[in-house]
Amino acid sequence: MNERVYNFSAGPSMLPLSALERAGSEITNYRGSGMSVMEMSHRSKVFQQIFDETQEKLRRLMKVPDGYKILFLQTGASGQFSMIPLNLMGPNGSADYAVTGNFAGIAAKEAAKYGTVNIAADTSDRDHSYIPTQEQLKLSPDARYFYYCSNNTIYGTEWQYVPETGKVPLVCDMSSDILSRPVDVSKYGIIYAGAQKNMAPAGLTVVIIKEDLAGHELPYTPLMMNYKTMIDKDSMYNTPPCWCIYMLGLNLDWIEEQGGVEGMQKLSQLRSSMLYDTLDNSRLFHCHAEKGSRSGMNVTFRTGSDELDAKFVAESTAAGFINLKGHRKVGGMRASIYNAMPVEGVEKLCDFIKEFDKNN
Repeated sequence: MNERVYNFSAGPSMLPLSALERAGSEITNYRGSGMSVMEMSHRSKVFQQIFDETQEKLRRLMKVPDGYKILFLQTGASGQFSMIPLNLMGPNGSADYAVTGNFAGIAAKEAAKYGTVNIAADTSDRDHSYIPTQEQLKLSPDARYFYYCSNNTIYGTEWQYVPETGKVPLVCDMSSDILSRPVDVSKYGIIYAGAQKNMAPAGLTVVIIKEDLAGHELPYTPLMMNYKTMIDKDSMYNTPPCWCIYMLGLNLDWIEEQGGVEGMQKLSQLRSSMLYDTLDNSRLFHCHAEKGSRSGMNVTFRTGSDELDAKFVAESTAAGFINLKGHRKVGGMRASIYNAMPVEGVEKLCDFIKEFDKNN
C-alpha cells in the first residue's frame, strides 16, 4: 500500500486517518445493519440515529445555544450566496458586505440581484492582503444583515476579531476555518460552511441559523432555498447528503478526542506559527498576507520569480507534498493546513522550505 502523502489542498482536503479507517471498516456493513450508510434510506431508524447524533455532537462542540437550528444542506457554500439574501434581504432591503477575498466578492454580486448591497469594506486596493479594522468598516444602520467571510482561502487572510454591528445580524461564511478555533455562536445570525475543508467530504453544507431569522423569505424563493422549509423538515425535505453527514460525525469524534475546538486551536497555532516563522526567516520567500491578517488555515507565499515558484512546486510534489501550487488569482504557493494536517507534515514542509531556500 502506498504511503499517504501530505495533502496541502485548499479543499477537498485531508480527513483524519482514524475517521477514514473507521469508515472503511464500516463501509459494507454499518454496525450490523447489513448495508453501507451509502445504501440506507434517510428515513430509516438507523440513519436517523446517525443524523441526530451528528447534529448533537456539532451543537456540543461549537456550544450552539438554544434558539439556533443546525441544518445539513446541499448546494455547496456557494448556494448560500443566494439563499442568504433570498431569506434575509426582504422586499426593497439592503445588506452590508465586506469584500476581503474572491468568495465574498461573488457573494456580494449575487446578493445585488435581490436588494441593495452596500460595500462595507473592499480590500482589493492591496490585492486582498489584509483585513479591515473595525474603524474601517462603513456600516449602514438599516442593513438587514452584515456579511463577511472569516477566512479567505485564495489570499490567505483571516479575521482575527468579530465585527461589531449593533443590532444588524452577522452572517459569516466560515467554510475554511470552522472548528479550528472557538466561536461565540450567539454573536451571529447565520454561520455556514462548505464541509470539504475542515469537516467532511464535499457535498454537505452546514448552516447554523438563529431561528427567528427564518420565515421572512422573498415570495419567489425556491422551495429548496427556504430556511423555514428546511428547519420545519429538519433538513430532510428531500434526501440529504447521507454519507457526508456520517463522515462529519466521525470527524467530530476525532476532534473531541483531540480536546475539542480548543485542542484544534492549539494545533492550528502550532502549525501556522512554525510555517510563518520559517517563511519570514528565509531569504527567498515572502508571504502574501500582511502580519495581523494572516490565516491560520491557508498560508500563501511566493519567491517573486514565476520560474522559481514552478521549480518549488515541482520539487515539493516529488518530495510528497501535494497541492502546494497557489490559486491562479494569486500565483506562487499556498499551503492549506486544516485541522487534519498532522504537525509532522508542517515540520517536514518547513525543512523542505529551508533546504530549497539554501539551494536557490
